[in-house]
Amino acid sequence: MASGGSPNLISTILRWPLLWHAARLALVSAYLLGGLTKLLDFASAAAEQEHFGLHPGWLWAATAIVVELGGSLLVVINRFVWLGAGGLGVLTFVAMITANAFWTMVGHERFMAANAFFEHLGLISGLIIVSIVADRASSGSSRAARSQAFQGVSE
Repeated sequence: MASGGSPNLISTILRWPLLWHAARLALVSAYLLGGLTKLLDFASAAAEQEHFGLHPGWLWAATAIVVELGGSLLVVINRFVWLGAGGLGVLTFVAMITANAFWTMVGHERFMAANAFFEHLGLISGLIIVSIVADRASSGSSRAARSQAFQGVSE
């Protein structure tokens, strides 16, 4: 067993450098798709914002596009991850409160909204974790420091 109780094979896979890149891309993939979709159909994006009570819709849609695409880019290129992930986290929190207000609903609608609410909360946590790992990894430039950063997350 490797440190942290993971089998050596799992530990080797988790240290594979391309996995870190793939995981960051996967984490922000919904934001990339959402930002592009909003950009390509801005009128619908603005209408969606107004549907959830965010006025003016065009301003909220434009903000969402900038945050979704810009924040995702920062996470993917591993630069200013705290800023990109933080912006995406705040945007996700606003979406949780406005679109998934399960406490105002009943029945199946409440069930679906509560499920989406807590899925979004998990996504915010993933964004926090990617920021923690990126911060710890950037505190040392050597491979050993990067390895210690990943190990430190599990402590």
